[in-house]
Amino acid sequence: MRRKYRTSHQIIENLEIIDVGAEGKAIARHNEMVIFVTYAVPGDVVDVQINKKKKNYREGFPVKFHKYSEKRTQAFCEHFGVCGGCKWQNLPYSEQLFYKQKQVNDHLTRIGKLEIETQNPILASPNEKFYRNKLEFTFSNQAWILEEEKDLPEKQNQNALGFHIPGRFDKILNLQNCYLQKEPSNSIRLAIKEFAEKENLEFFDLRQNEGFLRTLIIRTSSTGELMVILTFYKENKTERIKLLEFLKQKFPQITSLMYVINSKANDTITDQEVILYSGKDHFFEQMEDLKFKIGAKSFYQTNSEQAYELYKKTRQMAQLTGNEIVYDLYTGTGTIANFVARNAHKVIGIEYVPEAIEDAKINSELNQIKNTRFFAGDLKDVFTKEFINANGKPDVVILDPPRAGMHPNVITGLLYAKPKRIVYVSCNPATQARDLALLNDAYLVKETQPVDMFPHTHHVENIVLLEKKM
Repeated sequence: MRRKYRTSHQIIENLEIIDVGAEGKAIARHNEMVIFVTYAVPGDVVDVQINKKKKNYREGFPVKFHKYSEKRTQAFCEHFGVCGGCKWQNLPYSEQLFYKQKQVNDHLTRIGKLEIETQNPILASPNEKFYRNKLEFTFSNQAWILEEEKDLPEKQNQNALGFHIPGRFDKILNLQNCYLQKEPSNSIRLAIKEFAEKENLEFFDLRQNEGFLRTLIIRTSSTGELMVILTFYKENKTERIKLLEFLKQKFPQITSLMYVINSKANDTITDQEVILYSGKDHFFEQMEDLKFKIGAKSFYQTNSEQAYELYKKTRQMAQLTGNEIVYDLYTGTGTIANFVARNAHKVIGIEYVPEAIEDAKINSELNQIKNTRFFAGDLKDVFTKEFINANGKPDVVILDPPRAGMHPNVITGLLYAKPKRIVYVSCNPATQARDLALLNDAYLVKETQPVDMFPHTHHVENIVLLEKKM
């Protein structure tokens, strides 16, 4: 059930939902004004309460349905409409794929003004549920309570362990069942909350920045290993050991049990010491005959099965013969670099995070790959003419930047390097389209391949093959 907003805001009646747009929100029009509507699907006819007014558009949510779309389906999660994730559960998966494909094509042709030779159909995820290998949950002493639950005795307890309510950094939704990660994820989270309340452990206050229990990360691997990382705001050795020992005994399948003491203002642990309590400080992912070592801070695509499809298509687009110098920009832990290395003469990987580069080197050693070299540093400062001249001009460049896309300096470096082919992997087709437009004078867009990594969300990965113009 959705949250309640002030009823004094404008209500627009009988709006027909006609499309899906930015951030997965449905689209309607009223007096030439675009209206973005949450939790509606194309074909619905609704009354919409406006809760945000901008110069060129409005945003709102349905308060009454006059007609339900034939495309609509029943959401399977009890938290749908409150939790900030999986907002497309009310849209059949086939329709989700249709709108993701449309989103990619619209961004490339409308934003990028690009002509595309081959647009491949989107690759669907084989698993629509339990596809994530990593989830992070937050402890809070300020649980989100639904309006109809406020008088229930069992809801007077304000402790919560779950996800942030959209737009409310201090409010956490208590999760009962989450369909994103396979067991024992739900069991571990629920057992921790029950134990913490039984032992009167202090849940974190997100407004005051005080408390004991802060975050929980659960990571699973395709090899059957399981990593759990608990973050505490302050050290309390007695209570910390009590909780960690409980987890160790109750869930012997945990292969990596670790903890962090993080007294910063934010939850990120990339700059914090991760301390091993029991088991190993890593696990392994496997892709074909390659193994990848994953530590507490290591990045790895969160949908392991689809990551393999993504990398296979990337390797295919690169068209390697064994003679090429390949640059893998934004290499992370070197997953793509090591995945393509056996098909190339040499692979150069560059990544901002030094710890990730160390993991990339370890992964090369682990797989006896000897033709990779990895460099740590900001791409805009590292990928220069001097660097390219020193390491050899690339025949192929593979890049997978963050959502913000490429820095202008990186585009300058690409135009100087003039590789025969560029394979651009992106989690944000909008910034991808912007970057491709800046390369359009020198490169042709030969092929695109959307890949669905995140069912029931609007997010989509897209691979684009560029070839240098003659």
